[in-house]
Amino acid sequence: MNRSTALKYIVEQANNGDLVFPTNIAASVKIQQAIKDPECSADLAARLVMNEPLLAARVVATANSAAYSRGNIVNNVKAAINRVGFATLNAIVASIVVRQLAGSSKDRHIQGMVSTLWEHSAQVAALSRVIARKITKVDPETAMFAGIVHEVGNFYLLSRAEEFPSLLEIEYPIIEASEKSVSEDPLDEDEGDSSEAIIGRAVIQTLQLPPTVVEALEALWFGLRAMPPETLGDTILLANELARTKSPFDYNSYAEAGQFASEIDFVVGDGTLNSILEESDEEVSSLTSALLV
Repeated sequence: MNRSTALKYIVEQANNGDLVFPTNIAASVKIQQAIKDPECSADLAARLVMNEPLLAARVVATANSAAYSRGNIVNNVKAAINRVGFATLNAIVASIVVRQLAGSSKDRHIQGMVSTLWEHSAQVAALSRVIARKITKVDPETAMFAGIVHEVGNFYLLSRAEEFPSLLEIEYPIIEASEKSVSEDPLDEDEGDSSEAIIGRAVIQTLQLPPTVVEALEALWFGLRAMPPETLGDTILLANELARTKSPFDYNSYAEAGQFASEIDFVVGDGTLNSILEESDEEVSSLTSALLV
């Protein structure tokens, strides 16, 4: 079965609501649902988080990152939650869910793609938070959350890669004399939506993402970034372009990785995008590292 056929099969499952999720994702989703409850206290949230060692480590690491700590170290989960707040806690739980979407394959190639995709997602999340806070003025924590989950569809594809190895095959766009790209997506000829969008929507429906985040992901799949960026969708699009680590599913980036990111610049207030990113480099690096714990 080639990649196009495998994608069409999974898209059909997505359209029928028959996506198959790893069993270990259930516990994390329950924690996410619990902390969304307005009645959930910091004490209860801390108890739930401490039941998941990886989540607990990531919450404390995030609280001690340059983005949140201001030099003051916290040493326990409850203090970390009080520092970062429930919105950020929700984003951190989402980071665990997204990683779990890819399953726990023992195949080294799949493991490598999962690691690269997560490193890319962590960078986009950290960049999104800075761009939101300093440029687009949308909610920074929502921007970080959207950055974390923006590759959910591809994480799901990695969870099916052992069953359908052809999903990992690279299909470089074929350029004809007319310079038109063909076969970039197996659904382009018959469908209005790409396979990434269809599968992504099915996954985010299961994760019950907030409408503002869903709208931003739609912009990522189909939208054109405004210059300078203004919306949450613009924020994620720009962060995605600026991330040093490219998604392994971004086939067009293999020949152009980093080529255009360094050229993106525009005036923002009294500075420029590049000057803002330089000033925020420690914050981005620290938060990315915390998310990668």
